Amino acid sequence: MKTHVLRWGWGLFLILFWMGSPAYAQPLGEGGFQQAKREKRAQTGLKFLSMSLDPRLSAMGGAATAQNLGNSLALLYNPATMAHMADRLHLAVMQTQWIADIRYNGGTLAFSPRGGIYGVWGVSVTAVDYGEFIGTIRADNESGYEDTFNFSPTALAIGVGYARALTDRFAVGGQVKYVNQDLGSFPVAFGDGGDLVHKDYRKSTVAFDFGVIYQTGFRSLTFAVSARNFSRELKYERENFEPPLTFRIGVAMNLLDLTNQDPNMHRLLVAVDAERPRDFDERLHIGAEYLLLNTLALRAGYAYPSDVEGASLGVGVRQRFGSVNFAFDYAYTVFETFSNVNRLGIQISF
Repeated sequence: MKTHVLRWGWGLFLILFWMGSPAYAQPLGEGGFQQAKREKRAQTGLKFLSMSLDPRLSAMGGAATAQNLGNSLALLYNPATMAHMADRLHLAVMQTQWIADIRYNGGTLAFSPRGGIYGVWGVSVTAVDYGEFIGTIRADNESGYEDTFNFSPTALAIGVGYARALTDRFAVGGQVKYVNQDLGSFPVAFGDGGDLVHKDYRKSTVAFDFGVIYQTGFRSLTFAVSARNFSRELKYERENFEPPLTFRIGVAMNLLDLTNQDPNMHRLLVAVDAERPRDFDERLHIGAEYLLLNTLALRAGYAYPSDVEGASLGVGVRQRFGSVNFAFDYAYTVFETFSNVNRLGIQISF
């Protein structure tokens, strides 16, 4: 039975790896796979689904795929990394102050019944406040338009996920998400009586995330693959668009395992992700975290290539109060053109 389960898990691992490969991702032409390089820009919608919300992992350049998180934050990156959860319950809340005064709010919750022998269940919520905008309509006046009313676009994703360790080294996980984006209701024409005719620009769909993680047995070295935001095409007006489907392959390790350092005293975690998004060039995410006495963490990370996003830095504090674990994290990301981005997060587990 164990051999059968392991084969099934490796099969899923290879499928995700193949789907993220260049050959699979290139379009099929009349003579086979097209070799011409195409610019991948503006090919997706619902872009908030690709946002990195957690300050700890964002400070590490978003290199989260192969980090054996063991908590509910895995639902925002690779659901499989939730499988090895030591605590019974884990809760995380976070906020990102994005460019143009956009705010991303997120929360995750995971529950591991009976020590995880039946797997780990989790819930994730992402909500976006894009701020307030002034609506206009074309008019026959000197300005060519008239103000109509103020509107506030919003976006929401609610997910339910499950992860399970198939063996002591191999784990799989998945998540199903309800996704909604409301851009508002706008006047599009005048009716027969001269009244404005409005149209709602609201779309919703269901999206899926999958992932696997493998602990090699060599020190703390892990490999992982994830695929996020599988979904159907949507359309507001003329052209269809898809959510930001993304494939990642990652590796992570505490480099001080190669020395005689006590991991409870010093840890230097290094993580690298290779990402293949639908709407951007292939990217490399690199991050590092130094943890002192399992209490104070210093982090840095970078994603390449990037149009305007620069390096990320972060700090975190962990503390245990009786049977309750508490963590506070902060991340700062440099943007060349826009205002810099700040992220805050709190975690509680027991």
